[in-house]
This record gives sequence, structure tokens and C-alpha cells, in this order.
Amino acid sequence: METLGFLIDGFGVALAPENLIFGLMGAFLGTLIGALPGLGPSNGVAILIPLAFSLGLAPETALIMLTSVYAGAMYGGRISSILLNIPGDEPAMMTCLDGYPMAQKGKAAEALAISAVASFVGSLIATIGLILVAPVLADFALSFGPAEYFALFLVAFATLGGITGKNPMKMVVAACLGLMISTMGIDNTGVQRYTFGVLELYEGVDFILAIVGLFAISELLFFIEEKAGGGKQKMSVNKIDLSWSDIRHIMPSSIRGGILGFIAGVLPGAGASLGSFIGYTLEKKIVGKKGYFGQGDPRGVAAPEAGNNGASSGALVPMLTLGVPGSGTTAVLLALLISLNITPGPLMFTQNADIVWGVIAALLIGNFLLLILNIPMVGIFVKLLSVPPMFLLPIVTMIAFVGIYSISNTTFDLYFMVAFGVGGYILRKLEIPLVPIILGLLLGPEMEKNLRHAMDLSNGEWSILWNSGLAIGLWVFAGLGLILPYIVGPILRRRMKSEPSSVNEGD
Repeated sequence: METLGFLIDGFGVALAPENLIFGLMGAFLGTLIGALPGLGPSNGVAILIPLAFSLGLAPETALIMLTSVYAGAMYGGRISSILLNIPGDEPAMMTCLDGYPMAQKGKAAEALAISAVASFVGSLIATIGLILVAPVLADFALSFGPAEYFALFLVAFATLGGITGKNPMKMVVAACLGLMISTMGIDNTGVQRYTFGVLELYEGVDFILAIVGLFAISELLFFIEEKAGGGKQKMSVNKIDLSWSDIRHIMPSSIRGGILGFIAGVLPGAGASLGSFIGYTLEKKIVGKKGYFGQGDPRGVAAPEAGNNGASSGALVPMLTLGVPGSGTTAVLLALLISLNITPGPLMFTQNADIVWGVIAALLIGNFLLLILNIPMVGIFVKLLSVPPMFLLPIVTMIAFVGIYSISNTTFDLYFMVAFGVGGYILRKLEIPLVPIILGLLLGPEMEKNLRHAMDLSNGEWSILWNSGLAIGLWVFAGLGLILPYIVGPILRRRMKSEPSSVNEGD
């Protein structure tokens, strides 16, 4: 009953006119961003964070808008997957397998509508799961001490992206780089670290500068290198002809995909890619010979879409309750919370209950708004794919520059942001992921704070870090997170490579 009361209060926050307007705007912009191949939700949220600050939005309004961008981008990623056979982001890759064959058969509109319905079901299931699981996990997290939190941060680094097939050693290198950057500035004892006599570095590195530079600026540099001047030739979209029997046909697949996606999202580091993959794979096994997966089976569109959207909402659970992001985009949202002087974690449910439950209620409302937007307005989103990137990317980059300058009013931050962008470009060329760098930058100060606190409590005895059963369990989980990718990663990559071959055979 207490949870229901908090949720009702949350609806009061989410339905405030300003929050509703910015939530709708975020859902629309997110869908547009998701439709553009290569941008994805992480870049979309990173680009729009400066806009939220420059508009002077209240904390709950800013978080609602950017969470809506996140949800909208997960919806929008399916558009280019179905029409161009180009995933809008990595989780949308599995949607290509049956979505594009449907489009080739003249059923592009049906595929887009099915994906919208499945995305709605997956997000709705995961949001309900968030409502039920988050308060319980937050209460449990109150028993954590500094040693347990230190081990929990290690789990976040050890598991981040590993199970989805990323190189674990490159993840470790990137995380260490982020932790090193987080130590810049003046520490708790008043000692300067890596400031090089530059006054602007005394307060450390601003999260927002790093995020916008690493994601938005590096993306522009990649575009300049590739010189992709022309728009993509889009496939024609027929009039939507989706009956209730079609919806009933895909509903079991959507429900199963949503549940699996939510579970994948709650696990730190698993994320939407795993949710999409296991949703498609399990559905293919359940349907068996009765289906025609890889040749345009609607269930092959519904299952991965429900899976990746369920995972995106599920990833908010560890971020809100433990302060540990469950995905790359929630790492960016974590930076927003810290920049707003809001400490994510179990105490957030008591100290900032209005913000937490306002965001959760906004997710519920946003699911319905996105369903309403995505079916009748799909033609607008499709037309965006024909706009040349040479016009789009400079515009979004300019938004980032104006937003950053409006926050600090200093050109040093602009130069610093460009430096991060160049560094991000080099790291991406070396195939070193950027999300662990952001995670190290975000969690580094709290990780150091908890380590210092644990050492103070034990008079310098390191054994305190593994003195409790919970801490030992977290250390073991972190170890498994580093080892399992070497076993599971190659298996998943082989399976994911073998799936597209069935598409070619079906064509």
C-alpha cells in the first residue's frame, strides 16, 4: 500500500503541465534520435543534457525529459532496422532479422506497427517490474556498509558490457582510465592531484563535459572521416493494416520478451543487447517449425523489440536503488543526477521520493505516449532517414556547444569538451569502449570515499573489504563477471553471426 501511495504522488509530479510537455518532447526527440543509424540512446541523452541545463529545468523535469528521450530512442531504433536493414543501435540488430524481410514483402508498415506494440508491452512489463522490485532492493541496500559498496562498484566495472561480447580487457583499460580521470582535482585531505597548475581543474572534471565530448564530438569526427554526405534510400511504407488478430498473434512473444528483457536489464552490464538476443532466440525455439523466422515472421520482430525495451527500463533498477548504472545510457543519466546534487541509491527513495516516483510514473505515461506517437506519426520518422547526415550531425553538435557554454559561460570548457571528443575518437578507433570511462569518472569519487571510510573503520586493515558474507558474494560475482565473458562471449558471438545467415537464405 505504501508503494501505491508513493506511485500516486508520482503521478501528481508526472502530470504537472511542464513535466508532461517536456516528457512528450523527450519522447518525440528520442524517437527521432533512435531512428538515426549510429546515434543511439546514449548519444541522444548526452547531446540533450546541456539543453536541459540551459533551459533551467527543475531536477524532476530534466530527469523526466531525458528518461523519455531514453525510452523514445529505444523505440526509434527499430525504424532503420526494418526499413534499411541498418540497426539504429546495437540492441535493434535482432529486429533486422525478420523486420527487413517483412519490409521487402511490402509489409513495412505492419512491421513498424508490430514493433511499436511489442515495445509498448515490453516497456510496460519492465516498468511494473521496476515499481515492484526497486523499493525492495532499495531497502536491502540500506544494509550495505562502505566495504559492501566498494565491492558493488567493482561488480559494476567487472560486468559492464562483458556478457554482450565486448573485449573484457579493453573494458578494464577503459574503466581504469575513467578512474584516473576521476582523481583529478583536490582530494578530501586538500592535496592537489593532476591539476598541473590549471585553476579550472582544481574542482575536478565536469561529468557533462566529458560525456558530451566523448559521445557527441567523437561522433561528429567519425562522420567527417567517413564523409557520409547522402541520405539513405528508404523503402516505401504502405498503409498500416494491423488487425486485433495480428496483435493477439504477437502478444505471447511480446510478454515473454518483455519479462526476459527486464531480467537482463536488472543484471548490471547485461543490458538491452542481451535482452533482445535471448528474447529472439527463446521465441525461435518455442515456436519451432511452426514459424518462419528469418523470412519475415512477425514474432521475430515482436520478441526482440519487447526484449530490448524491457531491458532499458530494467536497467533503471540498479541505477536508482544502488547508484550503479545497468547500461550505458543509465550511466549518462547517473551523471545528470550527480550534476543535480542528487545522490542515487537507497536513500534516494526517502530523500528524493518525489523525483524517483515522478520518473517512474512518467515512464508509465510515456509508454502510452510513445505508442500513440509511433503508429500514426511513423511517416514523419521515416522521412528523417532521407535527410543527409551532413546537415543533421552539425546541428546536434552545435546544440551541444551552445548548451555547454550556457552552463559555465567559459571557453575553457568548450576546449576541454573538444579535447575529450578527440580522445574519444582515438579510443573508438582503437576499439576501446567509452561507457566504462564514464562509469569510472562517475563512480570513482564514491568508490574512493567508501574505501577511505572502510580503512578508517578498520585502522588500515584491508581484510575489512571481504569481512562479511555479502562482501564476499559481491567479490565472487565481480570475479565471475571478468571470467565469464571469455566463455560466454564467443558462444554468443557465434550464435549472433549464425542468425543473419538464415535471413539471407530466406531471401
